Parts: sequence; structure tokens; C-alpha cells
Amino acid sequence: MAVVALVVALAAIYGLTSATDARVAEVERVDGLTGLLAGSLDADGNPIDAQGNILDDPVDLPSQNYLLVGSDTREGISADDPDFGVIGDTGVVQGRRADTIMVLRRERDGGASLVSLPRDLWLEIPGTGGSNRINAAYNGGADRLVATVTQTLGIPIDHYIEVNFVGFRDIVNELGGVTVCFPYPTRDPKTGLDQPAGCNVLDGLQGLAYARSRSYQEFREGDWRTDPTADLGRTKRQQAFIRAAADAAIARLTDQPFASGALIQAVAASVRVDELLDPFLQAAALKQAYDGAGLTTYSLPVYGDTVGNASVLRLGEGSGEILDYFRGIGPAPTTD
Repeated sequence: MAVVALVVALAAIYGLTSATDARVAEVERVDGLTGLLAGSLDADGNPIDAQGNILDDPVDLPSQNYLLVGSDTREGISADDPDFGVIGDTGVVQGRRADTIMVLRRERDGGASLVSLPRDLWLEIPGTGGSNRINAAYNGGADRLVATVTQTLGIPIDHYIEVNFVGFRDIVNELGGVTVCFPYPTRDPKTGLDQPAGCNVLDGLQGLAYARSRSYQEFREGDWRTDPTADLGRTKRQQAFIRAAADAAIARLTDQPFASGALIQAVAASVRVDELLDPFLQAAALKQAYDGAGLTTYSLPVYGDTVGNASVLRLGEGSGEILDYFRGIGPAPTTD
């Protein structure tokens, strides 16, 4: 089961603005994406190509889209880690898998929006000659996942950001935890989530358990009741957690700009980004957008289907309006 890995993708990049060049240089880069990524913007908002040249005949780009990926890799955790027994190591999950995938859109004039792409969404996977769940695209590499989002869904991607299991935990811990309110006592026996009713500060491990939860249970009227919405319910919880974590991170970095070294170190050690992403430039733009209008979240309408013996999700009525917005060809949809 994979983690929501992008809980602080927005704040993570912002954190790097305070880092030294040496710290930024430590961030791992993902090769092979340059030809798949859309244009970027310079500090003045001018469209530029991959080499940084201002385009003489700018195209109408939809601000900027960031593909945010959660990896369930256990790479980087050692046997003496205090949470080793809960997270596990590469013997539990080998390599990297992605089943938490989101697109963050930054508006040039302020505001940011987030849409979750359900892990079981059935799509054509470029380079395979067939279709599969979208989380399977990542098995072929980050480039195949980017190609699936850009070519099959038609969403241009400007930058790629990935965070892993251990990084999620460490970043949340460095934030001092994230506050989540529970109307009832809540648990998930599979992930280890265990919270009383009330507004509680979740540390990195409980935050991880909350974000991963697909067997979410609440104690109501004398009985434990499992959330019947499964992954769809998890998506809504993840988005709420992301908003709270981003608020906490930006507040921390704004109020304590000289005391954020540990957070910056956790971010630098945890994220993988595309070769073109300039943390200093992108962070300033993202913070400006976020501060201006906050974060709007969307969930794609989907419906269940069966392909062979596999349960999958397909795009439902109303999904086109949301996708068109992230494609840059439609207005922002209304939210409830």
C-alpha cells in the first residue's frame, strides 16, 4: 500500500528557497523527462523553452502543472530506524510503485488547484500497446507515467515531483506534526492508525497511517464502521491533509526562516524532481499563488467497472469539465 507522498510538495519546494546551492544540489533528479514536459516560465512569467530561451511567439499555456507522485519505496530506511517495524524495508516492497498520483496547477495570477488521479483509473498506457490501471504506468518509469498523463489524459505537465515513504514521515515530523480533526474515534488495523475523537496533532508515523488508510474505521453507536468509499474516501482525506500540511509548512518557514534547516534537509533528502525544475524560481511562484487564493481541490467523478477479473475505475460524467481545466482549455469548475 502506497503513501500519499506529496503531502508537502508545495511546501517542500518553498522550503528549498531558503536552502543553499549545495543543499539544492543534493536533490535527486529524474532523467528522461525533458522531452515530455511542457514549457516553463521565467521569473517574469514569460514562457521559455527547455534551454531557458524566451519564446517569441508564446503559446497559451495553462499556467503550470506539477505531477505529484507518491512512491511506496522503502529505500533509505535502516533496521535501526525506530519505525522500521511499522514501515518495513525493501523486503516488504521492492523497487518503486506509485498509487498516489495528483496534478497541482499553479495559476499565474494567483491560486493553486489540485486533482487526484485514482490509482485504479483504467487508461491507455503509452508504450505498452494496451490499457491498465494508471498506477501500473509508473512500473515502466516516471517517463511512462508522465506520458500517460500528458498523452492519454491530455494534461500538459511542466514539472515532476516525487516523495517517498520515509520522506513523508520525516517532513511531517519536522513540521511538528499536522492537526487533523476526527468526529469519532478512528482506526485502521492495517496501517496502524489509532486516534481518539477530537482535533489531534499527527506525527509523521500516524500521518503516514492516516494518508495510507484504505480500511478507515470510525466507532459509531457502539460499533466500528468501515468507510465504504475505500480509495475515493482516502483521496478526500489526503487532500485535506495536504492542505493542512502545506499551511503548516509555509507558516513554519515564514515565522522561523532561520530555524528551518532540518525541514529543508528532510525535503532535500526525500524528493525526486525533474531535471528542469529550479527550486528557487518555482518555490517563489508557488508560494505567491498559494498565498493569493489558497488551494482548491477536485475529485474526478468515476464509476466502477471490471476488466477481466480486475476491478477498475473509469472516468464518469462531469470528469471532462475538471480535466479541461487542468488541460488549460476550460474555466475552473465550481466546487461544493
